[in-house]
Amino acid sequence: MVDVFCGRTLINKDGDLVDPEEALRNKIVGIYFSAGWCAHCRDFAPILCDFYTELVEESDHPAQFEIVFVSSDRSADEMVEYMHDMHGEWLALPWHDQYKHELKKRYSITALPKLVIVKQNGDVITDKGRKQIRDKGLACFQNWLEAADIFQNFQFSG
Repeated sequence: MVDVFCGRTLINKDGDLVDPEEALRNKIVGIYFSAGWCAHCRDFAPILCDFYTELVEESDHPAQFEIVFVSSDRSADEMVEYMHDMHGEWLALPWHDQYKHELKKRYSITALPKLVIVKQNGDVITDKGRKQIRDKGLACFQNWLEAADIFQNFQFSG
């Protein structure tokens, strides 16, 4: 599992509690710093949804990939609304968890949206996940896999 979320609780889109140790084990994780009030975030969210859906949900061999949303929304209600309106079936750090401030500092988040791709130990593969997805689409996942040292029989054909 990604050490970054060790000892924390995550939630899914329905608000159910998720154990990060199970959900993130042997996966590359995209930490998605975003907010519903941010126009650029609302512009990128559908692209990220499509990327995630193709890679994880519609593939014959689902990719070892998960996204954890870290909200900069002004309230828990805004966060939930944004997740339901714009997000895919990925996970989130609960809005009230103050750990989000530590994560923003650790990954030098100064603007939204930001998609930081990390290895299991939390080390950064790239902090330009958003740009790479826009520029290369699904092909960027293979580069992340190679950098992450996670073996997976994943082949992208397209």
